[in-house]
Amino acid sequence: MGILDTLTGLLATQGAKDIEAALVPIVLKEVMGSGDQGGLSAIVKKLQDAGYGNVVNSWVANGKNIPISAQQIQDVLGNATVKQLAAKYGIPVDQVSTVLAQILPTAVDKASPAGKLPHTA
Repeated sequence: MGILDTLTGLLATQGAKDIEAALVPIVLKEVMGSGDQGGLSAIVKKLQDAGYGNVVNSWVANGKNIPISAQQIQDVLGNATVKQLAAKYGIPVDQVSTVLAQILPTAVDKASPAGKLPHTA
């Protein structure tokens, strides 16, 4: 099971029912990139660069994950990116950031079981 499959399953259990589960992996892949585009490492770097290092570090480290808000995600990605994703996939703008705020902490946490995010994530 890949990380996007895991995230889709997590999303289904966390109640973001307004977005079709089939769209979630596509949106996540576009937001996070894949392979040579950086993947989870790219979004982690964006969050750290935006001043959320302590939040992201809690996701990577063992222990409790500090939550991030939908507004903070939107601030980091930028309104234009969020609106573009929403329009491209027919998702309400407010749901893009909400879903990402719900699943990114768990995604990063699951991708870093040894307390370090692998370079390929």
